[in-house]
Amino acid sequence: MTVRDVVFPPGRQALYEKNRYSPAVRANGLLFVSGQVGSREDGSPEPELAAQVRRAFDNLNAVLGAAGCTFADVQDVTVFMVDPEAIFEQVWPVVQEYWGTAPYPSVTAVGVTWLYGFQFEIKVIAKLPG
Repeated sequence: MTVRDVVFPPGRQALYEKNRYSPAVRANGLLFVSGQVGSREDGSPEPELAAQVRRAFDNLNAVLGAAGCTFADVQDVTVFMVDPEAIFEQVWPVVQEYWGTAPYPSVTAVGVTWLYGFQFEIKVIAKLPG
């Protein structure tokens, strides 16, 4: 059995242990990052949508950074939105603040009915440096 090479961002390991998942796993030159939401340090959601999306990206960037990556290393993105028809126009301009320049990663956007009290979640696969 292969032991997972888990990446933990600083200061959030207790949150991941409580919820029993790994924030990211390194395998075969890739980094598979679990869905990141706009959670504060205690795990509660940012109440305002734009702030929640920014916090999700900040949490994502902390995981990427712990593995020696940046968003520029991201190859594939999946975003989940509760009621995307109602929130997409508010969410997408905030996403673009973090996206960087072309060429962009591939992206899949999925509408969902529930995200544990959150409205937005982002999950990525990144290529590890070197």
